[in-house]
Parts: sequence; structure tokens; C-alpha cells
Amino acid sequence: MTFPSDPRSQAPLPPAASLPPAGQASAPPFRASNRLSRLNQSASLQLLLGSVLMLAGLVGGWPWLTLAAGLFTFVAALKQLLPPLWRQLSGSLDDGPTARVLAAVGLLVVAIAIPLALGWLDPFLEIYRSRNWEAIGAIGEGVIGAIGQILVAFVALAIAWRQVMVDQRLTTQQNRITQAQTIDSFIHGISEMIIDEEGLLEDWPLERMLAEGRLAAVLSSIDREGQARILRFLAHARLLSPLRRDHRLGRAILDGEGNYEEDRLNGVPVIRLNRMLKGMDLSDTDLRGVDFNGADLRGTSFVGADLREANFAGADLGGANLEGARLEGARFFYGHPQSATPHGSIGPVEHESGNGTGAIVENANFAGARQLDPEAHHYIASWSGPRSRHTLPGGSHGIPSQLERLPPA
Repeated sequence: MTFPSDPRSQAPLPPAASLPPAGQASAPPFRASNRLSRLNQSASLQLLLGSVLMLAGLVGGWPWLTLAAGLFTFVAALKQLLPPLWRQLSGSLDDGPTARVLAAVGLLVVAIAIPLALGWLDPFLEIYRSRNWEAIGAIGEGVIGAIGQILVAFVALAIAWRQVMVDQRLTTQQNRITQAQTIDSFIHGISEMIIDEEGLLEDWPLERMLAEGRLAAVLSSIDREGQARILRFLAHARLLSPLRRDHRLGRAILDGEGNYEEDRLNGVPVIRLNRMLKGMDLSDTDLRGVDFNGADLRGTSFVGADLREANFAGADLGGANLEGARLEGARFFYGHPQSATPHGSIGPVEHESGNGTGAIVENANFAGARQLDPEAHHYIASWSGPRSRHTLPGGSHGIPSQLERLPPA
């Protein structure tokens, strides 16, 4: 991450800025990680450690160490192999037709197991033990024949179930096609709305409000992959970035190089995200380069998401879950990490020092976050609070918590 001024000339740590009272913007509760330690976070390290200890026990002639390391490696391997198999199995068993087939099989097992347990079938079993072939033949024609018919019915049911599964897959594929058409229609509609006949940006206030309303409606009707696609389009089209405007008509100003000029202090974006993404599930999605531009992201789940080069400066990440997210190049503030403060701090917003430009990260979960830049790590450790500081990869030793230095509201 780069900053406007030279990072080597770091200013001394300023006194903590005062934030708004807690009643104005309360951070959601902390969402703890399900990993107990750094060792527990790395399955590869567990397996490697167990294998090394097991080999050391074999070489050194220590059977107790070999046994303990073998059991540890066995459990660690099962932890990695069983969850994917269980998810695949549960995913194929959770549908309605499969549940009904299993219910029929369960009834058949009950009809056989309970009479056997209560001894109701002992007379029939005694006939087989006595080798009374005439009786056995009669039972075979009646009972075995009925069982055969039942099995034929089960085969027909299995075929019907397979057909239902094929129909469901076709329906899923049709839903994906419909979602792609919805996204294409949204992109085309937004483009037609804000571009004039000469190909220049023309976003009057009513058009901006309609664009925001249309975005909110579309985000609520598609899945998280579709939501990520729309956010990437808006970000790369610079419709989420604040643009410099003239002081008469409010038109966006060109920078002389064929682009519209950004103005982080007083600019107006074409579309404001506001609270559209609050509490939303965006886990395991591709959000590279998305400019969230002060959005309300409280409680939003970014678990495992790709957030490289994303811009969270000024956004509210209180209570958000960024566990396992990729954060290489992600921006959380402007200016210096030692002097940057969260959005809403008292005093003028200054991009050179960073006052008032940072993201609100209190109670956010960063457990297992990957490729976090040192400057972002310092800022998050300073302003995230005691519970979030414990989730930061690498810890927060030597970085004072600025929230604990704030005067009581």
C-alpha cells in the first residue's frame, strides 16, 4: 500500500481522537474465530508435525512417541478429509426426493428389525432351521415373491428419483442463466441512464437516485456471486468512486487524460452503497479492487473473500467477519498509519495525516486473514479493540490500542 507522503518520515503518535458517542453508531458484537490457536489454523503444519514426530519415534526406538504422533496425525488427516466428504454427502442427501427414498428405506428396515427384535419372526426362522423344505417353498413363493415385488418398486422409485435430480440440475442451470441475464440487463440499464448521446457521464440527481434504487433491488434478487460481479462492474467503471464536480451543474470533471477526476474530500459518486451491503453474506467471492467508499458494512461476512486492492477507507466494518480473507493491497485509511483515525473522528478530514479517513474496524474478525500489509496491520491493531487485536495474524504486540485511550463518552 502506498501513501501520499513518505512513510519513512513518520510523525510521533498523536493523542487519540474522540469518536462519536456510542449511541450514534454502536459496533455489532464480536464474532469469534473457530480456531483455537495458530497451530490449529494450519492443517498442513499439523500433518507435517505429526509425521516428523512419528518418524522420530521410529528412528529413535520410542514406541510411545510413534503411537502418540500416529494418533495425532490420524485425527488431523480425518479432520481434513471428512468435512469435504461430509459436505458432499449432505449436499446430495438434503434434497426432497432423496429424503423420501431414505424414509421409505428406513420404514422397510424398521418393519424387519422390530419383529426380529421382539421375536415375532422366530416361527419362520425355526422352519428354516428345521429344513422343512415344503414349508420353506411355500414361504418363498409368498414372502420372497412379495419382497421381490417390493424391490422392483424400489428400482422404479430410484429411477424416478434420478429423473427428479436431473430436472433439478436443469432448473439450477436455468436459474444461473436467468441471473446472468438480470445482471446484463442491470448493466445495460445503468449505462443507458447515466451516459448521454456523446458518451459523456450525465448523472442528474434523479438519475443517481434511480440507479441506487435499481442496484438495491437487483442485489436483493441474486446470489452472492452475482452480487460480487455487479460490485466489480461498478468499481471498475468508477461509478462508486467520488468524482470532482463543477460548482454549477454538478457535472463530473475530466482530468485532461480522458478520465474523470477523483475528489476524495468533496467528490460525489454516481452510486452510493450506503447500507445496501450491511449484514450481507459475501463470503468466498471475488471483490478485487472494489471501492466501498464509506459503505455501511457492519456485520457483513467476507469469510474467504478475495479483497486484494479493495478500498475500505471511511467504511464501517464494525462486527464484520474477514476471517481467511485475502487483503493484499487493501486500503483501510489514507495518510500515515500512526496518525490515521477512523471516519467520524473529531476534527477536519485530512488525507495527508489520515485524520478521519480510516475504516471503523471495531469488533471486526481478522482471524486467518492473508497478506495483510504492515501499514494496514498497524492501523487495525490500533483501532479494532481488544478482541479483534487477538485475531490479527502476527499479533499486536507493541502497538498501543487507541480505543482504550479514548475518554469516556
